[in-house]
Order: sequence, then C-alpha cells, then structure tokens
Amino acid sequence: MDLLEEYRRATFFFESGDPLGAARLLEPIVEAEPHNAAVRQLLARAYFNSAQLGGAEAQLRALIEHDPSDHYAHHVLGRTLERAGRFREALPHLRLAAAMKNHGDYTEALRRVETWLGKNEGRGSQT
Repeated sequence: MDLLEEYRRATFFFESGDPLGAARLLEPIVEAEPHNAAVRQLLARAYFNSAQLGGAEAQLRALIEHDPSDHYAHHVLGRTLERAGRFREALPHLRLAAAMKNHGDYTEALRRVETWLGKNEGRGSQT
C-alpha cells in the first residue's frame, strides 16, 4: 500500500464531503504510522464529521498525549465532548485551546459551553 497516495485519496474524500470514506482510508494508515500526527488529526476530523464521536475522542486523546500543547486537538476534543453532551469534560479542553491560541472558533465554543453549563447548574444534570 502506498501510504502517501492513500492519504491523498483520504484527503480528497474528506474535502469532497465524504468523511466515512476518508476514515476507511485513514484507519490502516494510522495503524501503519501511529505517530503521524497529520494522519491521526485528519482521521479524528473524519470521525467527528461522521458523528463517530468515540473514534474522534480516541484519536484526539492520542494526539494530546503525544503533544499536550496541541491547541487544535484540545479544541476539537472539546467540541467532540460538547457534541456528545459531555459539557463538563469539554470545558477544560476548550479553555486550554482558547488560552493557547486567540481564535474566534475557540472563543465561541468556550462561550457556548460555559453558557450551557451556567444555565443548567441547578438542574442536577450529570454533564
């Protein structure tokens, strides 16, 4: 298997709006090259975009374990946890991402989760 060619195909699938197709192509590449952050990040995004949140979370946690200063991985992990309704778990990752990089998307996601948690504090929710 030509890993570079498969990565290019996966990128094309992803950019063409087929995250499931991209994920299928990327999974064996990540297995073959587990320390390749670019491939793992694209796989995480493909999982996120296809609502495979458990897969996205696993890939993002691996990225963060390898590089705790990866602000983008923290942001997307926070978004993944937010999308899964795990707001309290999302908050620290969104805060870290926003603190590491001044970016509108980061600030907006952080504000959204903080607002949600603020509105639901007294309701006894587990999130």
